[in-house]
Amino acid sequence: MKTIQKLFALFTLVALLSLTFASPALAFDGRSGDVVIIEADEVIEDDLYVTAERFTLEGIVKGDLVVVGSTITINGTVEGDLIAAGQTVIINGTVTDDARIAGAALQLGDESVVGGDLISAGASLEARDGSSVEGDLLYGGGQALLAGKVDGDAMIGTGALRLSGEFGGNVTADVADASEAGPSPAMYMQEIEVSIPAVAPGLTVDDDAKISGDFTYTQSQDIDIPGGVIGGEITRNLPIVNDNYQAPVPPTATEIAANWIFDLIRSIVTLLLFGLLLAWLVPGFMKSLMEKIQTQPMPSFGWGLVSYATFFFSLLLVLATMIFGAVLFGVISLGGVSGTIVWVGILVIFTLIVGFVLFTAFLTKILVAWMSGKWILGRFNPALAESKVWPMVLGVLLVGLLVKLPLVGWFISIVIMFFGLGALWIWGRERWSANKTVAPVVAAVE
Repeated sequence: MKTIQKLFALFTLVALLSLTFASPALAFDGRSGDVVIIEADEVIEDDLYVTAERFTLEGIVKGDLVVVGSTITINGTVEGDLIAAGQTVIINGTVTDDARIAGAALQLGDESVVGGDLISAGASLEARDGSSVEGDLLYGGGQALLAGKVDGDAMIGTGALRLSGEFGGNVTADVADASEAGPSPAMYMQEIEVSIPAVAPGLTVDDDAKISGDFTYTQSQDIDIPGGVIGGEITRNLPIVNDNYQAPVPPTATEIAANWIFDLIRSIVTLLLFGLLLAWLVPGFMKSLMEKIQTQPMPSFGWGLVSYATFFFSLLLVLATMIFGAVLFGVISLGGVSGTIVWVGILVIFTLIVGFVLFTAFLTKILVAWMSGKWILGRFNPALAESKVWPMVLGVLLVGLLVKLPLVGWFISIVIMFFGLGALWIWGRERWSANKTVAPVVAAVE
């Protein structure tokens, strides 16, 4: 499974599991893995939550089915709602209630039945001849080929639409003109496992289509509609054109320079305020970190790279632990524990991200600025270099200017960040070692 698909699946499952916190008595079944198959003789009595590379339902789910993955195939029966998101979502079986699906390729097979509404979004939707939606149909995406039956109303917004099925209610189609539509998804989605139909750009109504209600469509010109296809009224709406729209005017050289100077001043003032505050509140901590950079510059930079990677690994570890714990306790019907694990995990992730951003965006620059100011003033006025104010002011002016330089400012910021992170890593490691050394000594004395 691709990384972005895994992350999307994990975060979606976290959001779904958080509902158990509000409803601790809720029971559900959870499945995960690269390949998950519910066999034809298997009956799931509760709601089913799934994350998988490939998921296939051959059996029966008595409750709702919520699934996130790459390829999702529903050949069996879902007696509740279906909520599915993936690269490919295929419904060949029966969904008794509503179906909410999203993905690159969406397909309703020729024997599929959706007993309620179908709400869908994707690059392509194909409802094959023989498929049935007994409620309303709502779709937004790249293209749609609707050859099946829709008992209720249909609302479609797309760049290419072909209607050849039977519609029991009204049909509203907001379709881009053929000259404005992009290429068919079949041209650029080569790795999709199902065949994607090539739908002609614009709006097409086939001879064998049947719309019992009104037909409202959006096009700049009338389209050819076969006689006897529309049972109600036909209304064409013109595309909405914003006559007041004005293309953005590129900034002048003076405006660019003024914005750069304003941004520089704002950055310097922010760093200076934070720096003076930290020098007043935690001077010992700041000096300790500066000493690590001064005395161990290369180890600081190297450990900074390590700590940067460790931060993101920690986020994934907390996320994986949170999901594993939530699924584990959810399967044994301890929804309250699952909800607590989810919310604690979210709080830990939020705290880690906020702390990391604050440290890398401000503290690392303040460390290097203070150290640089002390070093420069020490060459000219050693007494002034010991001040808590002037070295900070001089260093912030210098660092603030360097990180805002065009072309190279981003690189300087990254280097400063690694030095600061490495100094924090070394400081924390030494404190940890010191505490481990002191603890046995204290225990021996007692």
